[in-house]
Amino acid sequence: NKKAFVELLFWKNPSAVREMTEGYVSLREGEGAARSRAPPWTPQQEQELRELYWKYKEVEGEDVVAAILTHLSGRTRRQVVKQLVRL
Repeated sequence: NKKAFVELLFWKNPSAVREMTEGYVSLREGEGAARSRAPPWTPQQEQELRELYWKYKEVEGEDVVAAILTHLSGRTRRQVVKQLVRL
């Protein structure tokens, strides 16, 4: 990068320095934010999530999301909660 010297004039955080030394994530395909992004919910998964939510929402003293997570594989608690809010 011929203009890297200009970037050295400003304070950087560790992730910015890593991008400068290893190459910019947005310029490479299949790396960085796009790779770490969760896979999108399919209509079948959304339907299953709805059914599980309606099944466990009335259970007293039990965490609804924890009960749903026992039936869903490959999803984190945060992903499930975010999708429930979106639905």
